[in-house]
Amino acid sequence: MLRIHFTAADFARVRFAPRPAPLIELNTAFMKATSTDDPLLYARWRQRLLRSLPPTVLPLRALAPAGNAPVFLDTYNDSLTDALESIRATHPTAIRSELQRIYASAPHPPPPWIRALHQNDPGSWHLFEQAQHAAFETVLRPVWPLIQDLHRDEFTRHALTTAEHGTAHALTHLVPNSRLRDNTWEVPSPKDQHITLTGQGVLLHPTFHWTSHPLAAHHPDHPLHLTYPAGPHLPLQPTTKSPHDPLTAALGPTRTQLLRLLTTPHTTTALARSLNVSAPTISAHTTALRAAGLLTTTRAGRSVIHERTALGTLLAHRGTSI
Repeated sequence: MLRIHFTAADFARVRFAPRPAPLIELNTAFMKATSTDDPLLYARWRQRLLRSLPPTVLPLRALAPAGNAPVFLDTYNDSLTDALESIRATHPTAIRSELQRIYASAPHPPPPWIRALHQNDPGSWHLFEQAQHAAFETVLRPVWPLIQDLHRDEFTRHALTTAEHGTAHALTHLVPNSRLRDNTWEVPSPKDQHITLTGQGVLLHPTFHWTSHPLAAHHPDHPLHLTYPAGPHLPLQPTTKSPHDPLTAALGPTRTQLLRLLTTPHTTTALARSLNVSAPTISAHTTALRAAGLLTTTRAGRSVIHERTALGTLLAHRGTSI
């Protein structure tokens, strides 16, 4: 169990990352590719991903020789270039310390390029950055638009939950089976860990590849970064967007798909199943579309039913005909 102890100042400084962090998403994708979780769902995805990696990516395996990566890779910038620059700016002493730590229990000695990185060799840094760029282009670039959409959906859902029910409720509903006891947030984790916050707050990062327990990165004088699994918990598939579709440009792909699904009335659950997102995400989108006069919502027993308005139907048809 991970136990995060809050002060009042920390509750007031809970924030949500406005955009996905490419290096964190890349790290979690590699973690998922080398884990044994969800073998049936992810077996083909793992095989396809690992086969697709170009030789320039392979040196990155040496950064986690025993499944334990250096903490200097925990970089939360929302630009890959900025993230790599942030790592490059890490003090050489910290780089050496982390490389020594991960190889202390490694089954084999470090390869030459890791030894060169330990000595802050410019050529080794070039190799590292080249490998990270190649990994991003291979692993994430095809699904990056989808990750951005999913992140916006999760951001909206969290914002609406916080506005309606408060921060404590939003936190406990962010991670299944977590709970808030007094000022301690108890989060499921395979190891017992206590983190005591001192007023810097928490920055929440959804990830759409990792499906296991949340990951906490706590550095002194900085907010606690909590990366938690979100999204469909299925292998991500590239989305196809037409650059000539003005409705997608105006509403975004998820709301456009939702509106076009409503050729007949749908429940929230049916929409969530069709679009492969959570019911709270659908509720956030239908709230926005209802406010724009594009759909109506009625309750029938325990179900919530959504139906396009005349304006919504006109826009949905016009978008497909252009």
